[in-house]
Amino acid sequence: MSNALHASLNGQAQREAEIRHDWSLAEIEALFALPFNDLLFRAQQVHRAHFDANAVQVSTLLSIKTGACPEDCKYCPQSGHYATGLDKEKLLEIEKVVAQAKAAQEAGASRFCMGAAWRSPREKDLAVVLEMVSRVKALGLETCMTLGMVDGAQASRLAEAGLDYYNHNLDTSPEYYGEIITTRTYADRLETLANVREAGMKVCAGGILGMGEAPRDRAALLQQLARLEPHPESVPINMLVKVPGTPLEDVEDLDPIDFVRAIAVARILMPASHVRLSAGREQMDESTQALAFLAGANSIFYGDKLLTTGNPQATRDRALFDKLGLHPERRDTCHDDDRQQAALEGALARQTTQARNAGLAYDATQA
Repeated sequence: MSNALHASLNGQAQREAEIRHDWSLAEIEALFALPFNDLLFRAQQVHRAHFDANAVQVSTLLSIKTGACPEDCKYCPQSGHYATGLDKEKLLEIEKVVAQAKAAQEAGASRFCMGAAWRSPREKDLAVVLEMVSRVKALGLETCMTLGMVDGAQASRLAEAGLDYYNHNLDTSPEYYGEIITTRTYADRLETLANVREAGMKVCAGGILGMGEAPRDRAALLQQLARLEPHPESVPINMLVKVPGTPLEDVEDLDPIDFVRAIAVARILMPASHVRLSAGREQMDESTQALAFLAGANSIFYGDKLLTTGNPQATRDRALFDKLGLHPERRDTCHDDDRQQAALEGALARQTTQARNAGLAYDATQA
């Protein structure tokens, strides 16, 4: 590379490291169109301006209520509209959730995410969820929930209980959204994110790639996320997991290079956000994951399951981290930093095991 070109790219990276909310669709599409090496080079420069390039934030995800969701999201095995063979499960008991959170913390997670297959939480359920949040928070973990749509009052109550993050994905572009979901509008999703932000919580919002969308839709999705002020603190970029019984089970596979490009563009557009290599990682080989980390991904879900779909097991993650020289990101929210750091550094040496006992649930609507 010539000195002039190197200086030009450095100057461009410095400009891109600045936080912007005014990216045009043409600018974003131009990033996607860059030669692959140039795109990753620029993304890596932006990444290093804001993060330790070899640190990866580690989260664990638990489904606290599974199946029978009234939404018709075409990718989702939990939708009640499709026959995917997924059994409906009741809301987990609080003590069982806390036990899972403790196990996740001991296995190295710094954030514990809880997901419920609801359109939006009902009052009886919300009371139980609030107690879950406060109990998990008391362990010294960061807390995250995804419960569907929440109004301003619900968001405020979750924040008061100690919820750090609320996850609500935009899924895809506004233009392609109606091809994927009809029971909830794009405006509904943006309103929930606004309610979460107004309540003082951090936002976790991203999307799913490989649902049959056009390249322009990927650019438009990232534009919507980058327009949020402030940017989402966490941006999960999911590769579609094709579940038999869902309308998208036979959609054409997304090229892994196109997926990595999206990671890199997300890093450039949202320099200070954690970009999470999320669903679909089970199907990715080590080379694709390594490219994703090089492109700026710096967060993963750790464990053997993401709600209802597979995730690489802990031993595989440890081996990959060792190969790449990566280490879990240290979080300042834990009560005992030294103990937590030791747990994080040793976590990927142990196989994560999670309770799967059949009788661990109860009907929260009867509480």
